[in-house]
Amino acid sequence: MIRRTDNDQWAIPGGAQEVGETPLQAAQREVHEETGITCEITALMGIFSNPRNVVEFTSDGETRQEFSILFAGRPVAGEVATSPESRQVAWQERKTLTELPMTPAQRRRIRHFLDFDGTPYLE
Repeated sequence: MIRRTDNDQWAIPGGAQEVGETPLQAAQREVHEETGITCEITALMGIFSNPRNVVEFTSDGETRQEFSILFAGRPVAGEVATSPESRQVAWQERKTLTELPMTPAQRRRIRHFLDFDGTPYLE
């Protein structure tokens, strides 16, 4: 988990996919950039969206509804390190994970991860 620099909340590492990347490559890159850890993706946990969460860009008038893909992974290399996006990086115990301060959207993904039965959550 990372403690974000922009809102001081705990979050799953993540971010936007760049042109030329697959979703798996984007997930691996984001984890490495934000935590210093190189990971192997091991499962699709779910796809999350909220129709009420619409992003409007004032610069060009673009409006979009975003979604998140949640993957599970395992560390394969690297050392834990912070980044410009993560003021703190730490492995968390499952039993106390939901007690961390985080946004409702992050908490929903964490609850799905903790209750994962092998079936991806599709929204």
